[in-house]
Amino acid sequence: MKPRTRARAVALQALYEIDVVGHPPGKVLEERLEEADLDDTLEQFSRQIVLGVVPMVEKLDEFIAHHAPEWPLDQVATVDRNILRIALWEFAVYGKTPVKVAINEAVELAKDYGSDSTPRFVNGVLGSLANHLSEIQNSLHQQRPPGTA
Repeated sequence: MKPRTRARAVALQALYEIDVVGHPPGKVLEERLEEADLDDTLEQFSRQIVLGVVPMVEKLDEFIAHHAPEWPLDQVATVDRNILRIALWEFAVYGKTPVKVAINEAVELAKDYGSDSTPRFVNGVLGSLANHLSEIQNSLHQQRPPGTA
């Protein structure tokens, strides 16, 4: 597994635990990072993902639900839902990951952590989200407090 993919996998594991059990994000993240043996740059990337996704879960889920209406989010597997959240956050909020890279990385995580149908599902939903990227970014930008990027 490539180094940044490993960092995303650590973030996915943390988000999964936070989603399922409701443990505090900081504690979960520190435990996952202790086990992961990532260098400082990759640890920081994992932190950015988790601490970026957690406060935006509801908004990210709204976009995902809107672009995958045939799959109600409460019926989407927790792993799949968190893979989608990570990728959407990366290309719509974080902005330093190209859309195609975020989608490819999400598909790789889906292959490793999801069911047999997860990669195709993730690819399809993220493709739809990517087609509406400017609309999503405009919506997110309008909701940010003044003075934030």
